[in-house]
Formats: sequence, C-alpha cells, structure tokens
Amino acid sequence: MSDGAPVLTLEKVSKSFGAVQALRDVDFDVAPGEVVALVGDNGAGKSTLIKAIAGIHGIDSGRILFEGDPVRIASPTDAVGLGIATVYQDLALCDNLDVVGNLFLGQEERSGALATVTRQLDETSMERQAHELLDNLAVTITDVRAEVGTMSGGQRQQVAIARSLLGEPKVVLLDEPTAALGVRQTAQVLALVKRLREKGHGVVVISHNLANVFEVADRIVVLRLGRLVGVYDAAKTSHEEIVAAITGAGDPSTGELGPEVEQAMENARRDDAGQERS
Repeated sequence: MSDGAPVLTLEKVSKSFGAVQALRDVDFDVAPGEVVALVGDNGAGKSTLIKAIAGIHGIDSGRILFEGDPVRIASPTDAVGLGIATVYQDLALCDNLDVVGNLFLGQEERSGALATVTRQLDETSMERQAHELLDNLAVTITDVRAEVGTMSGGQRQQVAIARSLLGEPKVVLLDEPTAALGVRQTAQVLALVKRLREKGHGVVVISHNLANVFEVADRIVVLRLGRLVGVYDAAKTSHEEIVAAITGAGDPSTGELGPEVEQAMENARRDDAGQERS
C-alpha cells in the first residue's frame, strides 16, 4: 500500500436525483499504488459515486481534487483527460473483434500522410503495443489475434482492463470485476488488480464478494443509504465488522451481531461455497 498523498480525493460530495438523495457529504480518496474497495448494499450509493468520478453524473455539492488540485469532472472526457479510467460491469467488448481490435477500437493507429483519406491501419504497431501491454500485465492471453467472443470471462475482463490502461491512467475504477466468474477466472482478475497496484495505479473496486475484497484491498470504504459509514484498514478489520457496517445491524465494536448480520453472513458463506463449486 502506498503511503503517498491521494491522487484522487472527494470532499463532502452530495448527489440527488429528484427527491432521492443518492450521496450525502461523502468523503473518499485513493492513493497511488493502493486498492480501495467500495462496498455496501444495493442502493448504498456505490455506483453513483463511481459515476460521479467517471464524469457520468455531475455532483450537486462538495468538491473533487486530482493530485491535490480542485477539478471539475463534467463528462467522461474530462475524467479520461485527467487520468481516470473506468471498466464497467458490462465490459463493452466487441465479440467479433480480436484482442487488438478491442484494445484500439476508436483510437486505431494509422500509417501514411495525414492528408491521405484512405490511410491503412498500422496493424503492426497496434499488435506490438498489444503484446507489450499484455506482457507487462502478465495476463493469461497469449494470442492477441483471437476473437474476444471465444474467450473466458476472466480473459474478457483482462482485455477490458488492459484497454483502460492504453491512456496510462493514474486511477482505475473497476465495477464488479469478478461478477459471475468461476474460481480460476476470479483468481486471474484478482491477480491483475494486484499488478495494477504494484505498477502504481490507484485502484477503486466495487464488489459484493467480501472474500475477494479482503484478498486485494488495502482499505475498505463502506457506504449505506448514500452516507459514508466508515473506512477500514483491510488488514485490521474482519468480515463480521464489515458486514455489520454494511447492514447497520448489531454492534461491531462489541462483537454483538444482530440477526440481520448473521443472516447476511450466512448468505455470504453460501455464495462463496457456490463459487468454489463452480
């Protein structure tokens, strides 16, 4: 975990949609070389927070700082320009294109003079860059000319994350990166998240799977009903404390957990067991 100053900071950020207060006075930050997990129940405000950082939703109040300077993120273009990349749960990959095609879709390298309308794609340069990027991340994809539609869920997630790194972002936002993946595929994605940290990226991960959260996160930020409940050092907290914070039931300081927490923990254990059998 990095001990440096935060690369991204949100101060007292609020956002509402009509009468619905999605975020209220939320403080949040991530440092270079740090993985911060954002957890909470459905409707807690996780997606709204990520979309505010990504420029999908403008904030109503509060401020956002990037590398210590106040910034205005009014669009996804603003976020990308600052150095913020987002990988959403649907991945937005083209199954009929190969890895190179997906990595460079919309920003293809071209050869020839600028005035030439019929310039050819610089396939050689794009393939070389694709190999360099994937080798640098040590992913499990060996054939950059394989169609993405033929790949496993874990490999598809790797392609989506690799694509987000083409602009050399300083912060990477991952929305449920291990959702619906099997054990082996999940391990591949979690290993990639760790490599992003090793390479100095600030990483924000939304996940409902606490086992995965504890495997990769340095800090765990809990939201409940649009409010910040707490920020926990992953090495010094427990599954029980995080579940209690998420549900708002029981007293995690005394270890007395209410029936809602016990049921939530049992559901989590069943989910983990089902994943192990898949």
